[in-house]
Amino acid sequence: MPLDHTLSGRMERRYPIIVVVCLKRTEREGTRGEEKTYTDNISAHGARLFSKHPQQPGDDVMITPIKEETTCGKVVYCERLADHRYGVGVKFQDCHVTWSVMRRYDGVQISPLAKQESS
Repeated sequence: MPLDHTLSGRMERRYPIIVVVCLKRTEREGTRGEEKTYTDNISAHGARLFSKHPQQPGDDVMITPIKEETTCGKVVYCERLADHRYGVGVKFQDCHVTWSVMRRYDGVQISPLAKQESS
């Protein structure tokens, strides 16, 4: 995937793809369990999604799209939005996301080499 240095310091382009996902924090006791939500944008290494609950930077989370494999990540930011939701930035840990929607979107292809490197 080509680097794009023009997007607020990001090293890769994020695509405006909405994916319904299940968001779950993995380590804190007393968490609210799973939340069904959706992404605002995604890339091979991260995503911005919405949540009804605040997340803390550094929290480990699991993100599972419908009929796709779970991807683990770490919360990098959480901002309160005007509509009582939160915008949550997640960096995927040690892998490239291989959700089918990423492979289909606008000709983006996840190469077999990228898949092997993430294993």
